[in-house]
Amino acid sequence: MNREKVIFAFFIVLAMTLNFGFYSGDIDNPDHHNVYEFFFAIVVSMICTVLKFGDRSHLGALMLATSLVADLQLVIAACIWGYAEQVSGAGMNAANMSSVVSLSAGALLANFVSVILLVLETAMLRR
Repeated sequence: MNREKVIFAFFIVLAMTLNFGFYSGDIDNPDHHNVYEFFFAIVVSMICTVLKFGDRSHLGALMLATSLVADLQLVIAACIWGYAEQVSGAGMNAANMSSVVSLSAGALLANFVSVILLVLETAMLRR
């Protein structure tokens, strides 16, 4: 068993599950979406991106691209959340929360594609 591959797969799946946990719930209800879970989803997604920099294969490049897409969407969602809470006078309303959760859904889709690519890469390995 390759320890590096296990750690790599662990973080990819963890990023997807954390993002799914944040995504679950009513799209416009801030009480259904935990800010700490969102924070950990961003951190783990960025760790995945760093881990993917070492892979020089074609599938590795595709997984890096999906990870960068997920990071971009999660960072934009965090900016919307921060703006809503800290700058705008309205606070976190249903429209802002819907935007954050929608961007999180896009990042979840990118994470799902990354997991599919990981499974394909694993299936292509020959002993």
